[in-house]
Amino acid sequence: MSAAPSHSPQPPGPQATRVAVPSGLSVLHADDALLVFDKPAGLLAVPGRGPDKQDCLSARAQAAYPDALVVHRLDMATSGVVVMARGIEAQRHLSQCFEKRRTHKRYEAVVAGELVNPLPDNGWNSIDLPLILDWLARPRSIVSHEIGKPSLTHWRLADAPPPGPGMTRLDLHPVTGRSHQLRVHLQAIGHPIVGDPLYASPEQEALADRLLLHARRLDIEHPVTGAMMRFEAPCPF
Repeated sequence: MSAAPSHSPQPPGPQATRVAVPSGLSVLHADDALLVFDKPAGLLAVPGRGPDKQDCLSARAQAAYPDALVVHRLDMATSGVVVMARGIEAQRHLSQCFEKRRTHKRYEAVVAGELVNPLPDNGWNSIDLPLILDWLARPRSIVSHEIGKPSLTHWRLADAPPPGPGMTRLDLHPVTGRSHQLRVHLQAIGHPIVGDPLYASPEQEALADRLLLHARRLDIEHPVTGAMMRFEAPCPF
């Protein structure tokens, strides 16, 4: 975690909070207004339906920080950086940052097939395809040029090599935040994410024991100071 550089002085931030953190909760940052976690793959972000789906990131967070409130989510199969707010005012501010796209998100993924960047100097490519929830096959989403919502993803080749042959590691920058956006967009260009049970073929899913998608970095305004903060979680695959 590091603060983005600034040329103007920032007011002092809230005090860091020391609490007993339950096992299974990886805390990247905690103060009086902002919490940042590294969610493991396979853990729900919020409770699901049924008693077997109550263990989740928000429940674990609230066990340590009773005033923790949900701001955004990651898919259960996706790992990485998640922020939560402490109190309704902080939640309102952070939620507006996401709604008004005042956040900057970077993901890392490994996709099936060998993808070549056609742009010089490994520039950012764009996938601009409208998405909509597939009501007949929920929770899947689909590309729909008729009724889909505008959805934009930027991608380029990552520096690190993929974990095996016939794969490509990518840096991803989602501009919009549709459900399953990165997973559907990459499938749409013929390179689904390895280990994806919804959008990859059985052979592509079997190449990994999890979805190889990780929320590696998030830049967001602190809800009290307004300073732009950067939080990072190393990719686990």
